[in-house]
Amino acid sequence: MGRQSSVGSWVAAVVVVVAVGAAGVYMARKALHESTPAPAPAAAATAAVAPAPAIRHPIAQASGPAQASTAPLPALENSDASVIDTLAALAGGSELRSLLVSAQLIPNMVATIDALPRRVVAPRILPLHTPKGGFLTASVDGKTVMSDANVARYAPYMHVVASVDPKALVGWYVRYYPLFQQAYVQLGYPKGYFNDRLIAVIDNLLAAPDLARPAALAQSKPPLYVYADPALESLSAGQKMLLRIGPANEATLKAKLRVIRAQLVGATLPAAAASAPASSRTAQ
Repeated sequence: MGRQSSVGSWVAAVVVVVAVGAAGVYMARKALHESTPAPAPAAAATAAVAPAPAIRHPIAQASGPAQASTAPLPALENSDASVIDTLAALAGGSELRSLLVSAQLIPNMVATIDALPRRVVAPRILPLHTPKGGFLTASVDGKTVMSDANVARYAPYMHVVASVDPKALVGWYVRYYPLFQQAYVQLGYPKGYFNDRLIAVIDNLLAAPDLARPAALAQSKPPLYVYADPALESLSAGQKMLLRIGPANEATLKAKLRVIRAQLVGATLPAAAASAPASSRTAQ
């Protein structure tokens, strides 16, 4: 947890779609030892011989507000300026603009979102600048835990999350969806459907445990930390991100993600799907 990198941007993308990473803005730095690149997606040659999977969540079913603009979308390779301007407008100011990495935004959003359910997210694909400050620990009952002071580093990102209307964000995503789909194909999924992947990623994030108290850490090698509990250490990169931003921020992001998911599928999220299994929600 010593060397950290921002895990993404959803309220910019679904808050990570797209924006939290796509659902908007995923804004956590990788605090664990995971500094290696994420595994590459399956090779296009392999995917080409497999039958195209059925589309489970067509973008046409999304219930976000219709976009007023009828102007043609920019080409993917020339879309950064448009993406930055429209996302900044959704966030109501320039704060998001200063957080975004202003190059290859949609491809990086897509790659980050795709990687969140895996164990690692490669720093080079992150669409947001990393939070300021170093990772801080504290001692509680003789155990090393993440310090509450770390939460303050995520305040600028959470301010953006709070300022973005998830319905408007979904409307933005629907308008720009052809570019997201194009980037997903270019990532190595010629028969994949990005919106299906996004829903799966949101569900993975919503399954992150809600801890009643800070989890114990173990030092792998200075200055890096891992979770002492193997069950927590085995969580996905996105789930660990949610644990690192603190319980209140995690609850806020999950609430935003549920609204976004409901808008994307045109239905509410079943209660059972919104919660992690009881065994994984035990406080550590």
